[in-house]
Amino acid sequence: MIAEAGGVPAPLEILGPQHGGGRLADVLPSALAVLGVPGAADPLGLVPSLAGVRRIAVLLVDGLGWYQLPTAAPYAPTLAGLAATVARPLIAGFPSTTPTSLVSLGTGVAPGAHGVLGFTVRVPGTDRVLTHTDWAADPSPLHWQPVPTQLERARAAGVTTTVVSRPEFGGSGLTVAANRGGDFRGAAGGDAVAAAMLAALATGPGPTLVSGYHADLDRYGHVYGVDSEPWRVAAAEVDALVARLLDGLPPDAALLVTADHGQLDIPAAHRFDLDTDPRLRAGVRLVAGEARVRYLHAEPGAVDDVRAAWSEVLGGAARVRTRAEMVAAGWFGPVPEEHLGRIGDVVVTCNDTYAVMASRTERPMASKLVAYHGSDTAAELTVPLLAIRG
Repeated sequence: MIAEAGGVPAPLEILGPQHGGGRLADVLPSALAVLGVPGAADPLGLVPSLAGVRRIAVLLVDGLGWYQLPTAAPYAPTLAGLAATVARPLIAGFPSTTPTSLVSLGTGVAPGAHGVLGFTVRVPGTDRVLTHTDWAADPSPLHWQPVPTQLERARAAGVTTTVVSRPEFGGSGLTVAANRGGDFRGAAGGDAVAAAMLAALATGPGPTLVSGYHADLDRYGHVYGVDSEPWRVAAAEVDALVARLLDGLPPDAALLVTADHGQLDIPAAHRFDLDTDPRLRAGVRLVAGEARVRYLHAEPGAVDDVRAAWSEVLGGAARVRTRAEMVAAGWFGPVPEEHLGRIGDVVVTCNDTYAVMASRTERPMASKLVAYHGSDTAAELTVPLLAIRG
């Protein structure tokens, strides 16, 4: 796949694990450095441009990838103006999916270290598949995700820390894994998120960090497609949310806007179905991951056969590699022994706009969605960082 003129990756270009530039995991460490937390690194170099800032609001917009910004621009004038002046691209991490990215943001480390290694993963030693977005208390979030969060670190240094997200996410396994250390405030909808973030930002005179999350753009992209009419309405709502935050920022505050991944529309002709093709089920004990990145846990002795069958059926639509190859190449960052079993024996990473559905064994709606993410194309892995001071 060829990069566009000027060296900017084309949307469907595959980005290797060592692709240059900042990482989503760098955002909160740099924010802590701005707030003067002792020992905090500043990998994104935010300290000079945000000198004097004592309050930081970090808004993560689910699904607002770098390559979605131009698509959103006609319906999001505030975002368009910021994208033209203060935006820079970051790499979300692999796989490019919400649970993995939220925990990378919250902990400041790569997925291998924090262990939330996909949308769904096998619980090692069992035949259970854990869906991270439906995770309650089993397994224990403190055991499953052992890395201290950046909010914990900030709070220990005297920073007032708050998390603003949908009310139903309060106390969930994913919220605890990503954002423990922050006081939780439930807010649904852009206006409520803005109001809660601004209120939290004004709670006291000392250093303050507020982490906010807004989900609707991703949801409408999945259900209707990127640049569909509902997606455009959602983009306008994100714009209003950002504009309200900017209008309400105290003079000693800054707003950082980022995202967890981008999205790609997947045409019907580019969809394989592992539940209707016996060749893709042979030798496979358990399937996890999601449509753009599949984790295949093989029956004993069947790894080579599974890899060969999937390579033959999918051809150029995907790369089919072993866990050992993926880990050695650095796709997840360093992976401790206790996290290895969460990755499939075979990892299937889709190319171009292909996907592998599971029409019978996953949620009924999963195979009917329009847009997906999770793989390693530029359009999925690259997210924006907009940094604006009050």
